[in-house]
Amino acid sequence: MSHARGTEYAAFDHLYSTTRADLLAYLLRRAPSTEDASEVLSETYLIAWRKLDAIPPGDKARLWLFGVARNLLLKHASRLRASNALVSRITEELRASSTRLPDHAASPDAEHLVTALASLSELDREIVTLTAWEGLTPKEIAAVTGSSANAVRIRLHRARSRLQTQLAKDDVAHDPTTMLAS
Repeated sequence: MSHARGTEYAAFDHLYSTTRADLLAYLLRRAPSTEDASEVLSETYLIAWRKLDAIPPGDKARLWLFGVARNLLLKHASRLRASNALVSRITEELRASSTRLPDHAASPDAEHLVTALASLSELDREIVTLTAWEGLTPKEIAAVTGSSANAVRIRLHRARSRLQTQLAKDDVAHDPTTMLAS
């Protein structure tokens, strides 16, 4: 390690050790979660490392770090708002398109179907819905998911069996006659 690199490490270590507690407290009070605060803290020090030569000397370095952290929090909040807006828009589109779903998906038993689908792995759920709602063949699903057509057929068969079992359990659990018998 060169002398210059050693000096950079020492400067960064000093900056980190003298500002970390204050910066973390600042972020914990402002970030939506401790995970977000931790992420912004890491990003702040990553930027500090990359711009070590541009950081003002002395006490101004601490204020510079607070400014970087504040900007990162603002960007994080903006990304979160955009993400929430996207989720809302997709939810509304799904509600609007629910009239195009098969009749059984719009029935009162739809809640049971959603619960049963949720019990499947993400890939199995995707395979089942691509088959049932999009009308894709196992070969087409294989192209979408990056699996072999044979693997899709096997997963589809097993997923349908698990769905039938789950739906049967839900029918028994929600059958008023079984509730009265207990």
